[in-house]
Amino acid sequence: MFSYIWPIVMVILANVVYNIATKSTPSGASAFLSLAVTYLTAALCAILLYLAQGGHQKLSFELSKLNWTSFALGISVVALEFGYIHVYRAGWTVNRASLVANIALACILVFVGFFLYKESLSIKQIFGIGICIVGLFLLK
Repeated sequence: MFSYIWPIVMVILANVVYNIATKSTPSGASAFLSLAVTYLTAALCAILLYLAQGGHQKLSFELSKLNWTSFALGISVVALEFGYIHVYRAGWTVNRASLVANIALACILVFVGFFLYKESLSIKQIFGIGICIVGLFLLK
């Protein structure tokens, strides 16, 4: 059970820190320079953790297993971070910005899962999407 729970707890806690840090990014600071420092820090952490796993012995083999997804993820993460920085600079509150973004994301991913990954789509999920959309209108 622990192996099922700890990853989602990590995602939730990391998202809390992420939103606090993003909202606290100084408004006068360059968003792109801030992101560069962020990703240099992330790269250093990832490399150190990779090496701590004993990865230095098989680097070329591990690199050969990568594909376009690493680059797409890098681009999408920069876009995500840049977007969130500007969402907060535009005056969105933490509770609304996160709620709107995550509800919209969840609704879209239901259809991505259905069309791209052949996951099931139930009437309950469609009803839930409807409730989410109504909830977004109630936030105003």
